[in-house]
Amino acid sequence: MIAYLVAQRTGEIAIRLALGSTPAGVRRLVLRDGLRLALVGVVLGLAGALALTRLLRSELFEVSATDPVTLAGAAAVLVLVAALATWLPAQRATRVSPMEVLRAE
Repeated sequence: MIAYLVAQRTGEIAIRLALGSTPAGVRRLVLRDGLRLALVGVVLGLAGALALTRLLRSELFEVSATDPVTLAGAAAVLVLVAALATWLPAQRATRVSPMEVLRAE
């Protein structure tokens, strides 16, 4: 999804680069947007998991349904995967040639 969003914003990224933005600034912009989306998803997921603990209690063995280590571990793994999934499109976005993109549009 992030790769698609970056592809949609290629023109904006090219203009930013043409006006003097650094590749690190573009990378930061894409990472911030992608990780913000991931963090919203993790927060909503944790809220949903905590709300559904009564249904999960019968399925879990030797682990509390609200075990903070398990919930924090799952959230951390999801954020790390989202960071990696966001990093690759961010890297590609920094290699955009402003002249080629603006000429194509």
